Amino acid sequence: MEIEKQLVDYISRARYEDLPVEITDLTKNFFLNILGSTIAGALMEGSETLANQVMDWNGKKEATILLYGSRVPAHNAAFIKSYMARALDVDDGIRPGMHVGAATVPAALAASELAAGCTGRDIITAVAVGAEVADRINLVSKYDGFDPTGVCSIFAASAAAGRILGLNFDQMWHALAIAFNKSGGSFQSNREGALSVRLIQGFAAQGGIISSQLAGKGFTGPKDFLQGVYGYFHLFARDKYDAQAVVGELGKRFEFSKTMFKKYPSCGSTIASTEAILDLVNEHADITPDNISHVHIKVTPYTYKIVGSPFQIGDNPRVNAQFNIQYCVANAILRKSSKLAHFEEPQIKEPEIMQIIKKIEVEADPDLDKRDETAVEMRVITSDGKEYHKNIDIAAGFPPRHLTSEELLERFWSCVDYAQKPLERKNVDKIVSLVRRLEDVRDIRSLIPLLVWPK
Repeated sequence: MEIEKQLVDYISRARYEDLPVEITDLTKNFFLNILGSTIAGALMEGSETLANQVMDWNGKKEATILLYGSRVPAHNAAFIKSYMARALDVDDGIRPGMHVGAATVPAALAASELAAGCTGRDIITAVAVGAEVADRINLVSKYDGFDPTGVCSIFAASAAAGRILGLNFDQMWHALAIAFNKSGGSFQSNREGALSVRLIQGFAAQGGIISSQLAGKGFTGPKDFLQGVYGYFHLFARDKYDAQAVVGELGKRFEFSKTMFKKYPSCGSTIASTEAILDLVNEHADITPDNISHVHIKVTPYTYKIVGSPFQIGDNPRVNAQFNIQYCVANAILRKSSKLAHFEEPQIKEPEIMQIIKKIEVEADPDLDKRDETAVEMRVITSDGKEYHKNIDIAAGFPPRHLTSEELLERFWSCVDYAQKPLERKNVDKIVSLVRRLEDVRDIRSLIPLLVWPK
């Protein structure tokens, strides 16, 4: 139980003053990105329906459903906020394949209301420490089809919520152990474009609140939840893991610093292919929809399994498109960009897109694993026989190719501008200002009224 003990000790004892500026700044970007994606995602497929369902469930009015304004039990507020944050798939990510912010920030905000407030420094610390622990566990995981978000980000949500709710050392240990028993989710949802992709995200946030509340009431979980015979490392790391990767240099080395923010509004595994084709389109005027004969794309086997299958429009076209290389590349060829609006159903179903998709072939190449999980090799052949090549080892936004603060702010505003029901501009300006100086905010709940639609 030594690994569990060290992680719980770190979660319980870490202080804001111990965090490097790099990490506190990253956490503020984490917040801004999730708030932007939530504002944009509040009326996407399933969001309003789920918000109404949560309101129909009713219960104690503990925390606010952002944008909608209704108050519901904290675990259900976290559930719908997390769903909205993931609805457009423009939230953060970290390898291998885990979305942390869209679970952790909603859970932390819901916990702050449940706890009658906390300071900006408190919530920065809770989110940063929770994300760090989950990122370390994620680093040694071997998911093989399990969704890292559903399996592992619940540890971040539980740790963040537990800190804000004031759990002691033993209670925090049990909160994580209870969370382990709620781990779950499959990438089959991603492959089929099911809305459960977003529900899995919500379950992680919801589970973080529930696990922390139950631990606070005296419920216990298996203390050997990581290293035990049937613990996490057996189930999700095949009993092969580097202990130092999980607990080495806690508080000094930050896996959290490897967080990825997306340059384009689709699955992280599509980013390199989108970047490659946009580079080629911008460099060569003859790469046009009418003049393309064939596009051949090689990606890693991991990427192929998630987003490399032939494009098909199912019950949820936006999700189908977000998780498909053929669509993302065809869209970039046709529209010379990749924007949120390009993943709306009418644009997805545009006949010219389908004609371009027929010319795009995606292949898994194990040799690319030697370069990077996001590596891509692209070859474009035009009708007159010209060939153009583009190789990318690491996709934009993935470390060390981090997006700049200016690019992240631009992404935030693109989400705000895309929202079907806007917030008042003065309130959005206040949100940006508050997040930029989050460490000085006396009560994080001051953000909540700014994140509710005007009556």
